[in-house]
Amino acid sequence: MVVGSEPGSVSAVGWFHRACEAAVARLPFGLNSVVPPTFLGFVVINSGTFALDLLVLTLLHGVLHVTFGAAVTVAYVCAFAASYVLNRVVNFRSHAAVGPQVGVYVVVVVINYLAFILGVSTALRALGVEYHLARMAAGACEGVFMYCAMRWVVFRR
Repeated sequence: MVVGSEPGSVSAVGWFHRACEAAVARLPFGLNSVVPPTFLGFVVINSGTFALDLLVLTLLHGVLHVTFGAAVTVAYVCAFAASYVLNRVVNFRSHAAVGPQVGVYVVVVVINYLAFILGVSTALRALGVEYHLARMAAGACEGVFMYCAMRWVVFRR
């Protein structure tokens, strides 16, 4: 699909948002009144960026034997750069000034990085948890924190 180049065409951004709205509208047990479409969009986008994070982590730590802390850091930066761009453009459709917004995002990411990525994953590694599992557990905590921060702080309307 060409992004908005033909009359009546649907942009990729519009399609993504409408698909999230349609999926949330079909949730059972009244969840459609509680779950915002941006949450589903966040889950979809950040599942992909988390896969990128794990891929880079595996290449750096598992293949190239870069120290765990350095590998986690580089993988995290790659994933969160992609997450910011995709969530800003596709999910939250923000038109706010990029400079101040990136500044707020960086503060949120640093807090998240110290608390969950290094803190939780390193603590779990110290307890003997395999590094992929440690990173996934930290990712679960990170996901909740980052959605809340993106929705109510970074991309607030």
